[in-house]
Amino acid sequence: MRIPCPHCGERASEEFSYLGAADPLRPPPDATAEAWHAYVFLRDNPAGNLREFWHHVHGCRRWLIVTRDTRTHAIAACVDPRA
Repeated sequence: MRIPCPHCGERASEEFSYLGAADPLRPPPDATAEAWHAYVFLRDNPAGNLREFWHHVHGCRRWLIVTRDTRTHAIAACVDPRA
């Protein structure tokens, strides 16, 4: 799989580290234990496009949001989260 880093250009996925889905919202600090349990452990596993956090470890060292099809690994978009 090749990831089109907006800062370094297209690179092999081995240069990156995967964090997980970019969409779950972190609960507030005073949230219940059930809310924290759901945030940490209960994640969807959709078939299709998923926004994910990737870190370009062996390149620009920036975090990126990659939109990837989980069935084919085709990359639809790759953006800097600060943009």
